[in-house]
Amino acid sequence: MRTRLKDWGVRHCPMTIGGVRGRFAPAGRTPTREHSRGRHDDSLIQWLIMDGQPAIEAVFRSHDRKACSEHSLVLEAAGIGWQIGQETHEYVLLVVPEDAARAREELDVYAHENGAAARRERAVPHFGGGWMGVYGFTAVLLFVDILNDRDAFGMDWFTNGRVQSELIRQGQWWRTVTALTLHADAAHLIGNVVVGGLFGLFAAQLLGPGLAWLSILIAGAAGNSINCWIRLTPHMSVGASTAVFAALGIVAAYSWTRRPDVTSSTLGRWSPLVGGVVLLGYLGAGGTRTDVGAHVAGFCCGLALGLLHGRTGGQAVSSARAQLVFGTVALALLVIAWSLALSADGI
Repeated sequence: MRTRLKDWGVRHCPMTIGGVRGRFAPAGRTPTREHSRGRHDDSLIQWLIMDGQPAIEAVFRSHDRKACSEHSLVLEAAGIGWQIGQETHEYVLLVVPEDAARAREELDVYAHENGAAARRERAVPHFGGGWMGVYGFTAVLLFVDILNDRDAFGMDWFTNGRVQSELIRQGQWWRTVTALTLHADAAHLIGNVVVGGLFGLFAAQLLGPGLAWLSILIAGAAGNSINCWIRLTPHMSVGASTAVFAALGIVAAYSWTRRPDVTSSTLGRWSPLVGGVVLLGYLGAGGTRTDVGAHVAGFCCGLALGLLHGRTGGQAVSSARAQLVFGTVALALLVIAWSLALSADGI
């Protein structure tokens, strides 16, 4: 039968048990306030002295009573009697001496598992400046649309920049980039601006605006390229939607890598990826003119980049200067691709 410390009348410290007033320190020592919150350490264990022998032992201490209550559940599950006492500025978790060794072992295991989970659940950074990336994305699409409508510089922007699978397979890689900035009509443009801006904003908050939009551009272009090589029948397409779904893939994969390995359910662990696939199916598979292959390829490329970014951390690219460099590279890639497109034989 378990002995519960509350049966002894233990409520707070200092306390009296059996008429003997005790203190939470061995002879010659006094408790200090330097003990870190929630710390469990054998060197900090304190005793209540009764007739020269420890009557109870403190196996955990914290400035937060909730932390003591949480750790008491570990002892409860192990069948160990416990009680929470209160020192001047700290709460302590108490056990009888014969249970102390096992209690410390249980708490050590719990602390180790919690520490491992915390390391797996790395903090998801939230960068500022996300809206600047959205404004830039919108400005680029509108600017190219205006140039295309006006046949700027006497060029056929639509013909020279669209995805044309046989030409891409012949080496005109820039079409995989330029096609992302072209749209068939105003509705097509507005839809991609709204949805792409939203997914891009989420990605920018996770990766920073520069790295996010460079990654979206690369994954979108890669999706167009893969679609051309897998779908060998000649086809043409335009639109930022491949990049839009690349952004969705980046957000889903990056969020998944930052979730703990230990969570409440299997669905909880996989919810970012499941959510991404559901959105892909809902938004990317409708319409008679929808290039489903490009959408899926873009999403998969986004997943790959999101996993890469999630596994490698991102501390080295968190500075504003690094983000500016990435954003500049993305813009330069667009300029280079369009320069090649307008100087090449489009047909």
